[in-house]
This record gives sequence, structure tokens and C-alpha cells, in this order.
Amino acid sequence: MRQAIILGCGYTGQLVAASLLERGLEVVVTTRHPDGLAKLRQHGATVLGLDALDKLSLQRLRNAPQGALVLHSIPSLKSPKGLIDPTPALLRAIIPAHPARLVYLSSTGVYGDALEVDENSSVAPRTERERLRVHAEQAVQRFNCSSLVLRPAAIYGPNRGVQASMLTGKFQLLDTGDNFVSRIHVEDLADHVVAAMLSDIGGAYPVADAEPCRSREIAAFCADLLNLPLPRSVPRDVLSETRRADRRVNGATVRALLGLTLRYPSYREGIPACLRDQPPRLY
Repeated sequence: MRQAIILGCGYTGQLVAASLLERGLEVVVTTRHPDGLAKLRQHGATVLGLDALDKLSLQRLRNAPQGALVLHSIPSLKSPKGLIDPTPALLRAIIPAHPARLVYLSSTGVYGDALEVDENSSVAPRTERERLRVHAEQAVQRFNCSSLVLRPAAIYGPNRGVQASMLTGKFQLLDTGDNFVSRIHVEDLADHVVAAMLSDIGGAYPVADAEPCRSREIAAFCADLLNLPLPRSVPRDVLSETRRADRRVNGATVRALLGLTLRYPSYREGIPACLRDQPPRLY
């Protein structure tokens, strides 16, 4: 039986794990909060409590399945010393398992200020968080096994994204909302990850749906669906760095290489589905 390990089984990882279990793989998932993955355990996954910043905790990976397909989706983590990339420690911990395949979930943030992004775009990190992402990508690509880096645009889905933030009154527009934002529905991202884990293509690719849009466009769409007023506009420095993006991402190349068709080509299909499907579907 083929085996898979998901390092950091969060919002996307849970759907990946569910899909792999449905395909008949033996799946090991790691998380800092094992109780939150009870459904996956019930459906046959092995759940390991893991703190990627704790050397003793990392020793639990010594018994990882040999020759497994590995998804690494743990971002940089806060520590007393500041942000730390756990990738080097994670990779050292799984070396004895001799993984057959390694897929890393990065971010389109590595492209920095680029306004247009595709498979040929160079990384240009500006912040420490973005630089750590690039360092993690490089560590994965140097690792002694077949690997692929996926760089998702903004991930949305049930209970996450513009529609969820507007329901709680937290969403704010960047200035007039003219900035472009690319997105990917979590189910489509999970499809990319599963296909990537089962493929042998290498390199690094951006992942996004087929319709980048201005921030105010999706806000107006959600406001109409939810019968809410448009969100208020705020200056750039009020928002977190991830909300300041102005970037159109073309993810067509990796979709073609992986043989995928988007379930939700744009927010027009994805947002209504999110509102029908809460909480996130695992099975």
C-alpha cells in the first residue's frame, strides 16, 4: 500500500488527507492540535502531535513510513527569537524515511511586488516572511528526492475568505479596492496537491483560479449575496502585509501539467459554493 505523510495538516491538508484516504493510501498527518483531526483518525489516518520547533517532538518522525509521498505545508513559525522556518529541521527528521516524493506548499508572496505572475516569474521577496518562504523552497529543491513547489494565491473556502470576513464585519478594502487579487478555492488547491504528490514533475509553479479580480469586485459580489453593505476602505498601512497585494496570477501551466480542471474557475462559482458548504467538507 502506498503511504503519505502530511506535515502540518491544516485547512488544505485535511482535504488532501481525505482525498488520499479515498484513493486507498495509508496516511500519516501531523498537527500541534491532534484533537482537531478526530474525523481523519476515524477514517483511518494516523494522527501525530508534532511541534516543528521542538527537537524532541520531531523525533516522532523517526518512525515515518519508508518511501512515502510527503506534503510539507508548515509555514514559518513564531518563536521567542522571531520568525523561524522549520523546513531544515523537518527535512532532517524525515531523512531516515527516504521519502519518494516531496511537495511544498509555499505562497505567491515570494513574488514580492510583481503585478503579473506566471511560471516564468522570478522570486523577489521583500519581507522576512517572504524570504523564509524562498529559503524553504530552496531547501526542498535541494532535498534528495523528487520534489515540486506549489505557490498558491489567496486560499478561500467555507468559513475562510472574503465572504467569511464580511459576515463577521472584519473585511476592509484597500483604499478604493482597485488592487487585483488572485485566489484558489481550497478544494481546487487540494486537487493540485494530490496530483502533485502522485506526479513526477519538478520545479516551482504558481497556483490560482482562472479569474483574478479587483478587491472591490469580489466585495460587491459578496455584499449582494449576503445582503450586506460594501466594506469600508482603509489606508494601506492598516492592513496586514498579506492583504496589501496587487497581483494577477496565472496558474494555467501547472494545471495543464497535472491534468486538472478547476472545480471553481472563479469566485463567481466558488463563493456561492462556500456559503452552501459550511463547515468545510472532509468527506
